[in-house]
Amino acid sequence: MNQILRTLFCLVFFSPQLVRAGGEEVVLLYNSRVPESKQVAEHYAALRQVPAQQIFSFALATNETISRADFADFLQRPLAKKLEDSGLWKFGKVNIPATNGQPAHTDKVVVESKIRYAVLCYGMPLRIDAASISETGIEKNVPPGLRHNEAAVDSELAWLPRIKSSVMLTGPLINPLYLCTNSSALSCTNGLLMVARLDGPTAQIASNLVDKAMAAERDGFWGRAYFDTRGLKTNDNYYLGDAWLANAAIVARQQGFETELDTNAETIPNWQPMSHIAIYAGWYAGSICGPLALPQVEFMPGAFAYHLYSFSAESLRSAEKSWCGPLLAKGATCTLGCVYEPFLQFTPNLTFFIQQFGNGYTFGEAAWSSQLGLSWMITVIGDPLYCPLNKPLPQRHAELTREKNPKLEWSFDRLINLDLAHGIRAPQLATFLENIPQTTNSAVLMEKLAQLYDAQGKPSSAIAAWQSALKLEPSPQQRIRIRRVLTEKMVAAERDEDAAENLREFIAEAPDYSDIFATRERLSILERKIAANKK
Repeated sequence: MNQILRTLFCLVFFSPQLVRAGGEEVVLLYNSRVPESKQVAEHYAALRQVPAQQIFSFALATNETISRADFADFLQRPLAKKLEDSGLWKFGKVNIPATNGQPAHTDKVVVESKIRYAVLCYGMPLRIDAASISETGIEKNVPPGLRHNEAAVDSELAWLPRIKSSVMLTGPLINPLYLCTNSSALSCTNGLLMVARLDGPTAQIASNLVDKAMAAERDGFWGRAYFDTRGLKTNDNYYLGDAWLANAAIVARQQGFETELDTNAETIPNWQPMSHIAIYAGWYAGSICGPLALPQVEFMPGAFAYHLYSFSAESLRSAEKSWCGPLLAKGATCTLGCVYEPFLQFTPNLTFFIQQFGNGYTFGEAAWSSQLGLSWMITVIGDPLYCPLNKPLPQRHAELTREKNPKLEWSFDRLINLDLAHGIRAPQLATFLENIPQTTNSAVLMEKLAQLYDAQGKPSSAIAAWQSALKLEPSPQQRIRIRRVLTEKMVAAERDEDAAENLREFIAEAPDYSDIFATRERLSILERKIAANKK
């Protein structure tokens, strides 16, 4: 049996069949003092079919920061009451067994819930200011560095099912569902309301997040994955962040995504081409930079983009400052961010997030199961129901084939990458690509064929395939990547005149390329070498 067909067969019979969450599991919250907030809520409700009785308005301040007193008086307690009065929640007493730090006791918590998610719409406050709060047990239970009570609104609402219990507001509240591998356990009856927001620099950007999410659910979540580590050593205090990113790259590659891992200390340089971005995760710069700061960024529909920085979501209203707002303005569909200093261990575990999102968790499930802390600093931006990977790849592949959908090229690409991850040799996969009609019409598949030839030590065949890919309408960033690779491969094959011609075409095609001066210098050096060889 052809290896690709064997992969399809195995995925059909061994892939988990997950049921996608629906709008009936959502409550929508909007700010009645911001007209656009209601418009975003209505748009989301119409697309996700959220029942009208599950849309709640609150009259709140119109800026991004809310005081803790106003948060409690005008949002937190009123929301809990609305949920209980509407029959969406039922509270009851449960017996909590003794632990090392706490005797056995009884708590009043949510014991029945018809909802799992809360979606905050553009215009809802983002973060809660610090307040003067007197709480007993702080010195004993909260390390000095964590004695803060400022928080993200999302994270503070996440523990709302426990509002009738005694919860300390100073420091993070440990998430009981951290690293949960059973998605159905992520529920209000287990103490977690999964909160996300449709937000961004403009109401239109916020509203579009659900449109792009549903487009990816319809046509598939495709593209390339980019991870930007700092190359830290295991004895570095910040190594945990690097390890999360590096391991997330391994997971993405195992899931079949074209994956690039940068291990340099600096962030990805602006001359590095980034095409067809499905996943981006990196750290640690104060503002958006490198290829992600270009006027046009090639985010694919449904793209997840995340940059680990202590104040990446200090504001979502700016399309230029920090990270979350600009990433959304550039076209990302979902992201995570910090509204205040979170401390590294309380930022999302990106390895687990990528793993579970790829396993068919919704964005909300993946986001909240990857966080150690609640009542803390993380905001979740995007449609929490977004779930583009809950269908087995063969089913998606069959649908694309039947529809003659152009995204079929990415399905083939992912199948090839899955086979490579499972140890199938390049010659077999190259033969497969040579014999399907899609390859001759796809820059994506022709580039993959070139890579397979190159892995076999067939430079002439690889160069020819890369040249063919250039004739198949690659994206602008893909074209730059291919031109750069071709130059190196042609020089290595002692085809200097071909390399020089390739550089001339490169310069003509991309005069605004950020590394254009170095490219021209490279061409000049090659031309001098060619001239000297002719003497």
